[in-house]
Amino acid sequence: MEYLEIKSNEIPIELLLEADPSKENILTYLSGSWCFVATTRGKILAACIVKPQRAELAEIYNISVYPVYQGQGIGSKLLKFTISELSKRGIRRIELGTGTFGYQLTYYQRIGFRVASVSKDYFLEHYDMPIFENGIQHKDMLRLYIQI
Repeated sequence: MEYLEIKSNEIPIELLLEADPSKENILTYLSGSWCFVATTRGKILAACIVKPQRAELAEIYNISVYPVYQGQGIGSKLLKFTISELSKRGIRRIELGTGTFGYQLTYYQRIGFRVASVSKDYFLEHYDMPIFENGIQHKDMLRLYIQI
């Protein structure tokens, strides 16, 4: 497995749709982002899209792993690689938004992310179609952060 940075136009959009169901939304943050991937034999298995916000702050907008490769630690290793690369660039705080429940929340908390705030009705206001997980509709977004 190799972890590296690539250009945003090299990321398969269908991979990013695994984590964000809105192609329009993806296109708004993809340009100008730092794109880190996990590859094997030149095939992209996972991607992490990060956008610098200001001098020491960056935001993760998308981290996706193709379903066939999920549960193998690839996403966790990619996230740790991304955090290390951001630290080398002078980033000291990383933020992201996620649902208020589900495996994503546990995934981020295992890495060390903590809750900063709640954005009420975020998924209701920013997505045309409802987003469900385990039969429960996502409504609010948790804003998480990690200091590095």
